[in-house]
Amino acid sequence: MLIGETIALFVAVSWTATALFAEVASKRMGSLPLNTIRMTMSLLLLAATLWLTMGVPWPRYADGGTWGWLALSGVVGYVIGDYCLMQGYILIGSRIGQLFMTLSAPTAAITGYLLLGEQMHWLAILGMVVTLSGIAMSILSGERRVENGEQANAATTSPLSALRSPLSAHLSLPPRGIFFASMAGICQGFGLVLSKIGLERYDAAIAAAGLSGDAVAEGAAVSLPLFLSVPFAATMIRASIGLVGFFVLLAVFNRDWKERLSHAVHDRKAMWCLLGATVFGPFIGVSASLLATQYTSTGIAQTLFALTPVLIIAPAALLFHQRVTLREVVGAVVSVVGVCLFFI
Repeated sequence: MLIGETIALFVAVSWTATALFAEVASKRMGSLPLNTIRMTMSLLLLAATLWLTMGVPWPRYADGGTWGWLALSGVVGYVIGDYCLMQGYILIGSRIGQLFMTLSAPTAAITGYLLLGEQMHWLAILGMVVTLSGIAMSILSGERRVENGEQANAATTSPLSALRSPLSAHLSLPPRGIFFASMAGICQGFGLVLSKIGLERYDAAIAAAGLSGDAVAEGAAVSLPLFLSVPFAATMIRASIGLVGFFVLLAVFNRDWKERLSHAVHDRKAMWCLLGATVFGPFIGVSASLLATQYTSTGIAQTLFALTPVLIIAPAALLFHQRVTLREVVGAVVSVVGVCLFFI
């Protein structure tokens, strides 16, 4: 059974919802306030989950090595990666921003090869190439995007604009937006590999405590095997570091950080969107992504996670009134073909 691949596909759906919620919230409250509040929300949800499944509201059995690797993953994946991602959403929108998240797959594959010695079958490598090609095809077009808040005027558009190269849309994107979105994709892939190392250390720490992954923690209210609880515990370690990092950045770069947080909290629409981004992101999505890496290689997992830019096409068109082109539909089909190669 392809358990890891199935979980990875679920993660892609979860992150699609996260991207849609996060774009709305980030444009209303800003990147740093959003991430600070989001990490706080996720820690509360994770603490409640661990209290039920591990008997205590903190990562039980985690040793120093576990904390070290997962903390490093939190700095790379959350503090740097999520900050860049939300800045990218603000500057170029979630739909285009997700294009650059495909950089996470080759980053994870290369990092997994260097740090973990992971190897992939040639069909998996071909599947990665085909999937990434389809994703790129589905969200690249010859027209200038308006997801960064600009208004398009079709009546005054020059006829020559229709003849531009498919890559011209990206040449016209804000350089800062390209930089932040690219860094977000790279950090996600690198952070996932660091998380996998941390999870391996966590499993070793549990074994050192005389327990197996199928065991249930003493005092747990819900009889959930440890191997299902550990991803939530690992996410809590990463989120704890993320909260500290975002709070420091917020306080350093904003003298009026208290007012910014107060304004964000009192924005009801932004807070509801932020809650959705939190539930589907750091709580469910990230925890499931860590679980997926336990059952498949990081390169394959990241490639399936990268389906988010395809999955986001339909809801973005409905919610943000974006036009879907034939090129985007063909790209989605190509991506599905690439995913099928993983199941051969």
